[in-house]
Amino acid sequence: MRLFAAVLPPAGALAELGEAADRLRALPGAGELRWTSRPGWHLTLAFMGEVAEETVPALCERLDRAARRTAPLGLRLTGGGHFGRRALWAGVDGDLDALRLLAGRCEAAARRAGVPMEDHRRYRPHLTLARARRDTVDLSPYLALLDAFEGTPWTAGELSLVRSNLPPGGPAGSRPRYETVACRPLAGPG
Repeated sequence: MRLFAAVLPPAGALAELGEAADRLRALPGAGELRWTSRPGWHLTLAFMGEVAEETVPALCERLDRAARRTAPLGLRLTGGGHFGRRALWAGVDGDLDALRLLAGRCEAAARRAGVPMEDHRRYRPHLTLARARRDTVDLSPYLALLDAFEGTPWTAGELSLVRSNLPPGGPAGSRPRYETVACRPLAGPG
C-alpha cells in the first residue's frame, strides 16, 4: 500500500481554505492547473511510498510512539507558495518547530519499521492546492491572492497514517483517493 503520515486539518480550517481556493480557481488560466481534491487536503509529514502490508503493524506501533511523545499543536493555514513552477500550496503557521519534530519522528518511525525512505530533506509544512500541467504557467496571480489568506488557528490533536489509492488507469486528471488507515492522538507533555 502507498502510505504517508499526515496531520488532517479540521473541517472549519478546510472550509476557509476552500473559499480562498474558489477565488484562485476563478482566475484566468486556472484550467491550466490540476487542482487537488478538497476531501484529500492534508499536511504530509512523511511520505513512505509503497509499504508491504506485513510492515504496517510495526509502522503503526512506531507512529503511536511518535504521537505519544508529541503534544497537540497550535496551527493555522496561511499564505502560500510554490515548489518550482509546478506546485502551488497553502502555508502553515503556528507550532512549526514541533510540527517539524513530529515529521522527523514519523520519518524515523518508518525507517525503524523497515520502510525504505528517500534521503532526508528539511521538512516544509504546506498543503498542496494545485499542480501545473506544464512549467510555463505563471503562478504569480495565485500567489498574490494567497498572500492575503489567513485562516483561523486550530489545534492538531492527531497523527494519521493515510493510504493513497491511485486511480488504476482511470481517465486523465483522475485524482487519488485517500483512506485513513490509523489515527493516533498527540499526547505528549504540553
